[in-house]
Amino acid sequence: TNDILICEEGMIVSADAVIEASNDFSLNESILTGESLAVEKFKGDEINQGTLIVRGYCYAKISAVGQNTALSGIGKLVASTGKEQTPLQIKVTKFVKVMVIAGGIAFAFVWIYYWWESKSLLVGLLHGLAMAMSVLPEEIPVAFSAFMALGAYRLFKKGIIAKTPKTVETLGSATVICVDKTGTLTKNLMQLAMVFDATSDEEISFPAEGKATPVLEYAMWASEESPFDSMELSIHENYGRYFKEDLRPQFHMVKEFPLAGKPPVMTHLFHNQNKELIISCKGALEGVLKLCSLEEPEKQRILEKGAAYAKNGLRVLGVAKGNWEGETLPETQEETAFTFLGIITFYDPPAENIKKVISEFYDSNVEVKMITGDFAATALAIASQVGIKGEQVLTGEEINQLEGNALLEAVKNTTVFARVGPETKLKIIEALKEGGEVVSMTGDGVNDAPALKAAHIGIAMGKRGSDVAKAAAGLVLSGDDLSKMVDAIFLGRRIHINLSKAIRYIISIHVPIILLVIFPIFFGWLPSMLLTPIHVIFLELIMGPTCSIIYENEPVPKEEMKTPTKTGNANLLETSQLSISILQGVVIAIGCLGMGYYSFTNGADEQTVRSYMFSTLLISNIFLTLFNRSFTATAWQTMKWKNIWIPIILSISILILVVIHTIPAAQILFEVTPLSLSELLLPFIVAFISTSWMEVVIYLKQVNAKRTQVVRVNT
Repeated sequence: TNDILICEEGMIVSADAVIEASNDFSLNESILTGESLAVEKFKGDEINQGTLIVRGYCYAKISAVGQNTALSGIGKLVASTGKEQTPLQIKVTKFVKVMVIAGGIAFAFVWIYYWWESKSLLVGLLHGLAMAMSVLPEEIPVAFSAFMALGAYRLFKKGIIAKTPKTVETLGSATVICVDKTGTLTKNLMQLAMVFDATSDEEISFPAEGKATPVLEYAMWASEESPFDSMELSIHENYGRYFKEDLRPQFHMVKEFPLAGKPPVMTHLFHNQNKELIISCKGALEGVLKLCSLEEPEKQRILEKGAAYAKNGLRVLGVAKGNWEGETLPETQEETAFTFLGIITFYDPPAENIKKVISEFYDSNVEVKMITGDFAATALAIASQVGIKGEQVLTGEEINQLEGNALLEAVKNTTVFARVGPETKLKIIEALKEGGEVVSMTGDGVNDAPALKAAHIGIAMGKRGSDVAKAAAGLVLSGDDLSKMVDAIFLGRRIHINLSKAIRYIISIHVPIILLVIFPIFFGWLPSMLLTPIHVIFLELIMGPTCSIIYENEPVPKEEMKTPTKTGNANLLETSQLSISILQGVVIAIGCLGMGYYSFTNGADEQTVRSYMFSTLLISNIFLTLFNRSFTATAWQTMKWKNIWIPIILSISILILVVIHTIPAAQILFEVTPLSLSELLLPFIVAFISTSWMEVVIYLKQVNAKRTQVVRVNT
């Protein structure tokens, strides 16, 4: 510290420092504050590491480096912010824990029972293992991992980098998306918007009605000759576009009065070879008016005009022309007689497609909230332009004064937050989460990083995003295209819907396996060990690819993805979903038991009984896979859905069934008797009946829904 830092236009400040001397010096501090406008700095002001110098130069004494800088302080805030588990991850973990406990209890019960009955520890252990393996839903965490990994791959193909695959599904549950203004909703580029010519009382809109005007010309002369600031770049660009004769090569600056005063203004003096003098001034409207001789009513009218522009989110500057008759150049700005020319305004334009993106968020039933470090009037104006609903705005100072229920209520009912710092952004995110919302947060600056990490899922901009923001976020938009977030939301919902189908399938097929392990205890005519660990392992090998590959690749109608995934239910499945899945499994088990009883009453031995029941279970699994593709559409309707894995996986299942009944080694392994094609017809019919009843339920629901819709239309 105490070393001197030399800062020039275009540099990034490398340490925190206090200005000792400066000349027309201003910074872009959006990386820290989120404010898009450059901020003027004077002697005694502090400058921070990571900010961008847009104009002038200064000498500053270093006050902090390394971990002691303000930039590093935000990094520490990020590090101290805990990482959230996704809602689905919490549910899966809870469900698997419950099933593990149930499996352990079932294992102990069956082991002890068969040990007592057979007087053999090994026989009891084999029965217990078969029971435990049938109860444990090991396919669920496998399916969850597969769904998340494949989802991350699908996002990657769309230009979205998922740093942790499990965070992909959270977007499907998102009820609120908090977006940063500068660089996310807008281009982070100040452009010429409106010029008011006070002499002719004319308003000129750029670029729609752009033309050459003295206000634009003298604003150019009051800018740097080789500008770096985006506003001055826009001034020079429009001057070159609308003025037929470019006078810039003929004149050179002979004196400069840097930005000074409160409100600050700046003045440039130019000469050409003929000693023609151009004096131009631009700066804060009030400051420029102080230098001009105007009647009070006229000044008030111009100030009201400027206030109206500012209310629309525009940056307002006054422009004046200087008159000097002396032989030597003036020593101060105040010595010059200025004539007020007019007002020049700038705006940070919204991204081209942002209004459509915001509309798509609302169509997806996701609320949009803007959180920015910019001024309240600017934030509200931009929110209106991009289509964010609501007219209420809260500032960071107002939010920091709220606590408890008052904070939760204010955050819930407000859509625009302005003049918000990193700590307050974090406070808003935490309040939304406490209010039961599933929160996504987008951002690109260091000031966004704590909130990005605290949100259920943070989304950083890949191109203009800071390293700190990208490190804190779970997703990175490689092309900085916010519209990709809509794709990510729908993908998250698709994952949740299809994962729900996979889990319901797993439960439905596990129930008959569990019951077939238990049945021999209650039905003495069944083989004492109807399903061995070999049978259960084999079934698990079939179920794994089915739930992980087939259901992950299932298309989902867009109508089903219009609403966010429900997170209020603490369980993995709703009670109605779980009940239907269990009922499906029970009916399949009854069908298998019926086939076993049929074969037993016809004099079949134990191996033949097992063969009939095991074949019925395998065929039921094939039909269940087809019928569980949708719980709102019939199998006849889902046949039109394209899924290349359906014929592949089901063909493999049928091939395995054929192998079991034709290869002697397979028959010995599974302890079954081969059945002929005609003998397999009855298990086929029973399996179809045991699984197709759900199709009747779905069809009746569709008929009832159509009748209800007709009644509503008629009334």
